[in-house]
Formats: sequence, C-alpha cells, structure tokens
Amino acid sequence: MLCLALWLLPAAGLAASLPDPQMLLPEAVELSADRPAERFRTPYHIIKDCMTVSSEDGRYFHKAGGDEAAVCGVYLLTDPDRTVEVRFDRLDVPCAQGGLVSFVDGWEMNRQFFPSPSDHPKPLALRYHEFCGGDDRKLKKQVFESSQNAALVQYRIPARGKGFSFSVRFPKNSTPCNILLEGAADVYTLRNYGKRANCSLTSLYPAAVKVLSLDVGLANPERGLEVETGTLHKCRKRGLPDYVELGGSEGLDTSRLVVADSVCGLDSKPGSTLETILCEVTTVRLVSSGQFDNSVTVSLRQAGEEDVSEAALVCGY
Repeated sequence: MLCLALWLLPAAGLAASLPDPQMLLPEAVELSADRPAERFRTPYHIIKDCMTVSSEDGRYFHKAGGDEAAVCGVYLLTDPDRTVEVRFDRLDVPCAQGGLVSFVDGWEMNRQFFPSPSDHPKPLALRYHEFCGGDDRKLKKQVFESSQNAALVQYRIPARGKGFSFSVRFPKNSTPCNILLEGAADVYTLRNYGKRANCSLTSLYPAAVKVLSLDVGLANPERGLEVETGTLHKCRKRGLPDYVELGGSEGLDTSRLVVADSVCGLDSKPGSTLETILCEVTTVRLVSSGQFDNSVTVSLRQAGEEDVSEAALVCGY
C-alpha cells in the first residue's frame, strides 16, 4: 500500500498522513462547495476537508475552525492540455504561530514529486513558493502557474478564525509534456517538441498500457528520412539515447521506476505493444536527447484481477 504524506519544504518539517491513493482521484473525493449570492460570478468553494482534490476553477476559501496542527492540501488537477493558475486574494496566516501557506508546482506524496525533479524544467527549490502573515499587495499581484496539469496548495493554520482564499483558473498549454491522469481510461500522446526533455504520463492506479503509435529516435533529422522500423524493444539497454519506458512504482519519483520494457523506433501499426503494470503508480516516460522530434501515443485502462495472469510487472511482492 502506498502511504501518502503532505510536506512543505524540508526545513519546515511538516507532515500528515493521507488515505489510499485511489481516494486522491477527483471522482473519489467530494469537494465541499457552496454558491452564495449572485454577486459571485465564478464558482465559490469552501475548503472544509483537510485533503481535497478538485478540477474546478473559481474561488477557494478556508478559515480554521480550531488550532489546526496538521498540514493540509488542495490538490488541483485539470485536463492534460492545460496548466493550473493560482492567485491569492486574502492571507491571514500568523507566522509567529507556525502558520504557512505554499504553492507547489506539481503534486507531492511521501516526499516524492510529480513530475520528478529529473523530469521537471525547474529546480525543486523553485517549485515551492511559501508565505505567511497578513494581506500583501505584492502577493495579490503575483500569479503562480504550474508547468503541467497538476498543482498543490499546502497549508497549516494553527489559530482559530485565521485563513486564506485564492482563485483558480486553467490556461491552455500548447506544449504539454508531463501529464497526471484524471480519468481511468483514455488515449494520450507524449511529445518532446524536438527538445532535450523527459516527459511522463502518470496514473495513480495499476494500468494496462497499449502503444498505439511510436515515432521515437532512429530517423535521420538532417536527411529527413523516416523508415518504418516497427517497435524495437530494450532500447535503453541497447544504449540508444531516445526511448519510451513503460513501468510502475510505489511512488511518483520516476528515478525509482521499475521498467517492464523500453521501446523505440517508428511504428504506425496500432496495438504493437501491450504491457500490464500492476503497481500503485503506472508511468509512461519519454526520454529525449533533443536530436529527434519524438512522439508516442498510448491508451491506458485501469487493470483488474482479470489482468493478473498477463502482468508484465507486479510491484510490492
């Protein structure tokens, strides 16, 4: 079982236990929300639960009902081709009592991050923005935007009646690279857009992954040659610089990914590769050297008991 925890920066030394990862999926968590008078033109959400997952835009409000010692969080998740934008409207968080609010570019569980530090365009320290105190004009002017379709607002409010509010919107992202899955079954494409970058598609459940099309490495970019090679396997072990890893893990950090296979080549025939990953977290990871414009299209569906006999990888046993 994957135990999840919310953390602020290591110096803060704060942690709180979370439920089963399935409970973090938007459809499994009910967001406490109310809609007041018509003067509010955007959705109005009251944060009542310590752990909340939401794909809703609008304004979020939280006021401590007591001395809240636990670290809590609002996990924000949107469509793969969008990012998360947060603006803080109000801040009344006492610094002297250990109060703190932070915006995190990505999700964090058990000190593991999505996207992992090795796959994110920003250093880990720059993915955190922490603050406390009272209303600040400078803070209100700041816009915090994630690099992918997932972000997190963490907080600890140790004094009754104190709190904060923020607004959320989901701008379009024309070049999505890292994607945290919201649904249990769908088709997705990962691309590096010709850049030296690692892109990942991550789900918080065991999944059957089918490669529908593959165009990774091998083509000659200078001559513009593309020869249908079919799917090549074990590309990482062959020492090829560009490949797709299919694997799973007990957490979000792709550096700890257990790889069932790594594939590359040019293959337009659907369903050429199918891997069933029975792990708490399933990941498709595109590794790109920057020499090629890589893309891979996959379908994912949640794996069940009927898939055990066909599993390419089983974690935790």
